[in-house]
Amino acid sequence: MDLISRIQNLAKDFNPEIVACRRYLHANPELSFKEYNTQAFIWSELEKIGVNKKQKIAETGIVALIEGKNPQSKTIALRADMDALPIQETNNVEYKSKNAGVMHACGHDVHSSCLLGVARILNELKENFKGTVKLIFQPGEEKLPGGASLMIKEGVLQNPSPSEVLGQHVMPLIETGKVGFRSGVYMASTDEIYVTVKGKGGHGAMPHLTIDPVLITSHMLVALQQVVSRNANPIMPSVLSFGKVIANGATNVIPDTVYLEGTFRTLDEKWRAEAHLKIKSMAEQIVTAMGGSCEFNIVRGYPALINNPELTNVIKQNAADYLGKENVVDLDIWMAAEDFAFYSQQSKACFYRLGTRNEARGITSGVHTSTFDIDEKALEIGMGLMAYNACKNLQ
Repeated sequence: MDLISRIQNLAKDFNPEIVACRRYLHANPELSFKEYNTQAFIWSELEKIGVNKKQKIAETGIVALIEGKNPQSKTIALRADMDALPIQETNNVEYKSKNAGVMHACGHDVHSSCLLGVARILNELKENFKGTVKLIFQPGEEKLPGGASLMIKEGVLQNPSPSEVLGQHVMPLIETGKVGFRSGVYMASTDEIYVTVKGKGGHGAMPHLTIDPVLITSHMLVALQQVVSRNANPIMPSVLSFGKVIANGATNVIPDTVYLEGTFRTLDEKWRAEAHLKIKSMAEQIVTAMGGSCEFNIVRGYPALINNPELTNVIKQNAADYLGKENVVDLDIWMAAEDFAFYSQQSKACFYRLGTRNEARGITSGVHTSTFDIDEKALEIGMGLMAYNACKNLQ
């Protein structure tokens, strides 16, 4: 039996167990950097499999090794994130979240379960690959500074150092059975913006006696869009959005302050740095010119995610061999962000998408929504393909 057939059979055999793992994790989600029960569950599952070389890292993370023949010859790292989001689930399913206001709405339960499936498969195939597979179960992808950065600081990419790092992520826009790839720059950098505009409040009927921070903020928000529309190169995608504005006055009360939170995203590090200066300078000058003052803080987040072209081509061809060429699709640039980008700065990396959509069953909701779910057939495909990538690249 060839390697592909053997892995496909193992993935099919293990799928009921991995579905059970995914449902347990989905029903018991934990927020970023609080994944203590998730860590304990994954640790116990690795124990059952017989994965003995493992350690806890970055408080709630785990790194484990599965060694094939000649384990020191080459190492490949496979990464899965573990954290959930502060969303109240509205799905009516037996594995619905038991934790109020917390939900696996981004598929990290899928990623962790697939990697547990990979561990099962590779444990059966130790004689079929040369080298070591490093399994990275990572906390805190959804929250700055990002669990990837913390794990890297604590040495997750050392002893042994991987020659490549692979990650996969659910994609509800792609039908189950398909996977998607993009070579080169794929996902955006992300920075968080926090602003407090200060004025002088007063009675809404006597605005001449106030310094209206609401009006000042309105002008500032509109003007800041010029940074993207008139300063950014039109061929370089950039996004500046403010999703939180609090002016806690009343119908007849002008408040003293307005508070804002937003995000800036782009795909070019040089322009990213320039944009930070322009955004801050423009905001401060507009506020000052209108008589107010502001505290403007940009928190630097994840860098742009870059898929190594050579490695991505190899993984894409592996996917075509494993799933059939017709089930491999090309992806466009995605302005969401991912802390997997930190791995891509340290090693050859490939981050690809796992289709989870099933329109016939009504499984179409996007990530970060209260109705997100997956076609669980994707678990079999996800663990099988990742295991095949590891074996194939270590042959």
